[in-house]
Amino acid sequence: MSAVASVASSVSFLARRPQLKVLPPLALYIHVPWCVRKCPYCDFNSFEARGEIPEKRYIEALTRDLELALPEIWGRRVYSVFFGGGTPSLLSPEAVDAILSAVRARVPLDVHAEVTLEANPGTVEAAKFAGFRAAGVNRLSLGIQSFDDRMLQAIGRVHDGAQARRAVEMALATFENVNLDLMYALPGQELEDCRRDIETAAAYRPAHLSAYHLTIEPNTFFHRYPPRLPDEDTAAAMQEAVEEALAVRGYVHYETSAFAQSGRQCRHNLNYWRFGDYLGIGAGAHSKLTFPGRVVRSQRYKQPKAYLEQVARGVPIQEAHEVPAQALPFEFMMNALRLTAGFEPALFEERTGLPLTAVTQALDLAESKGLIVRDHRRVAPTPLGRRFLNDLLALFLEETTRPAPGRHVARPPSS
Repeated sequence: MSAVASVASSVSFLARRPQLKVLPPLALYIHVPWCVRKCPYCDFNSFEARGEIPEKRYIEALTRDLELALPEIWGRRVYSVFFGGGTPSLLSPEAVDAILSAVRARVPLDVHAEVTLEANPGTVEAAKFAGFRAAGVNRLSLGIQSFDDRMLQAIGRVHDGAQARRAVEMALATFENVNLDLMYALPGQELEDCRRDIETAAAYRPAHLSAYHLTIEPNTFFHRYPPRLPDEDTAAAMQEAVEEALAVRGYVHYETSAFAQSGRQCRHNLNYWRFGDYLGIGAGAHSKLTFPGRVVRSQRYKQPKAYLEQVARGVPIQEAHEVPAQALPFEFMMNALRLTAGFEPALFEERTGLPLTAVTQALDLAESKGLIVRDHRRVAPTPLGRRFLNDLLALFLEETTRPAPGRHVARPPSS
């Protein structure tokens, strides 16, 4: 087949409506938009709580939001629930219990569903852990970020190292499944500081650890007033130190920033990375839902006040769009190639409704550059591909936006 014919063949696949034979697994995301103080690096939809948060009204809004979404997910089982934020642990245990009760009454929640709640290590919040567990939360994710007081102050966290340690101890005494979130390449951080943080966290033997490279995102305080960060070589050395320290302790590095004891991978996030479906409720929450022949993304109103008002009017969704068929391959790869083990070739067609031949050229090029390995069983990023993930993903963005002769193909909205 000539190069022109190959391109034309790929584009003809991408121009088709996706033919999905089986709907992906469904997860539920619940967004709690308030926090004690907005961190200078945070670009999530979060707002400083000024006084008491409107807990009762927000529970009612979440319940109504879920009810309005039922026609889109009718009869589908929910396999995981994730309370994210913001700081969900600002809610009372009674509020979390009421929300989960509303969920169970309206959707088929799998009996083995993973139910995660994000929490920050303030002493008052840590005292709520037993209440969260009784409400049905079975996985706690603690936003530690660092155990070093200097680092915590540099990134604007409201807790100190001693509070972080107490929170970890209380979490492990209450929950069998605990994740600790850490960050590295922080302002003023040295390689030994990073090693000390990861070794401190690993010594607790949590089921799961997440280690994120601090990146400066638009619309953040740090973007307007950039701090001095470690140089690229030091940051790369920190990443290697994290990976080595956790590998020695038996943690599986299963995703770009995620490490788990055997069998303790985060099921909710795995569903994202395998291009599964998720319904997001709450202020600013995103959804990705699959229907026969189409995939739809939507977002709720972001401002809490506007969200509460719009839910009361019965229209919580601020914007929604059908994902163009030509954007689906890139969106799939953007998630699946974060996984160290990659994906089975059949999963691409199952989740996008398109044949893997739609991205043959990009796969060939990625393999020739040493960024992926593949056979009939699996397509997976190499260590080089994981390190230069953006370069790897760009190959799929280029293929899915490359026009056939005489035809224009629009760039996908995720570019």
